[in-house]
Amino acid sequence: MNQRELEKGLHLELSRQETYAGYLQLERLLSAQTPRSPQPDELLFIIQHQTSELWMKLMLHELDRAYDSIRQGELESSLKVFARVAHIQRMLFEQWAVLETMTPSEYLTFRDALGRSSGFQSYQYRALEFMLGNKDANALLPHRDLPEVHTWLHARLTQPSLYDEFLRYLSRQGYPVPADRVERDWSRPYEKSEGVMRVFQTVYQEPEKHWLAYDLAEKLIDVEERFQLWRFRHMKTVHRIIGHKPGTGGSSGVSFLQRALALTFFPELWDVRTELKTPESTP
Repeated sequence: MNQRELEKGLHLELSRQETYAGYLQLERLLSAQTPRSPQPDELLFIIQHQTSELWMKLMLHELDRAYDSIRQGELESSLKVFARVAHIQRMLFEQWAVLETMTPSEYLTFRDALGRSSGFQSYQYRALEFMLGNKDANALLPHRDLPEVHTWLHARLTQPSLYDEFLRYLSRQGYPVPADRVERDWSRPYEKSEGVMRVFQTVYQEPEKHWLAYDLAEKLIDVEERFQLWRFRHMKTVHRIIGHKPGTGGSSGVSFLQRALALTFFPELWDVRTELKTPESTP
């Protein structure tokens, strides 16, 4: 018979709290999709964005762990965290392929149901940008009517970014990081520094002598590259589905998303590659 028998040891009499569904709160999770139109593709749109928010929640959780490790001077423990972040970012990137199965005409059947809602209003996305150094107090404006969210984001706006904490770590290790990069107004966007560039020239010119600093610098480059690829995929997905229509949140749409691609989180880590010298050959 093509059937698997249940094993005798399986727990079959369970209270609600003991079950898989209870542990994961599936009743709440699976009832959180409430389409506003009768169009079948709206469910895809909702689930795509809800799952993205869940992955962003996990990514923030992991980056906070990495942040704490760097602040405590434990760079080695942050490396495994960054490896996990890489897979989370891959999941976020690949999700756009599912949304791209929806045609422009299918999206238009329920687009009006979105009203003024927009991904720009995602406070977790904003927290990720603040963590990575893209600081802008104006980005808090859409959250003025949500006091708890506004307070949470403001705290992230005014604390050092991941890159700031890395530079502070390097300073504590004796690298000549300029004082105005060790203490500054953290709510302001990072501006690149010649002094920081010289530090990373030292690190990258002889990585074997500065391995921990070099390895973490490369992990940060990985995070930014994948983040930019995610942004690019988002922009192309929007372009593919709505062309150059304005966004539901009032933005210019594709043009608005394109401008985000010009932003750089860790400028010296990119620029140092241009400045590296070819090693002198040993006779």
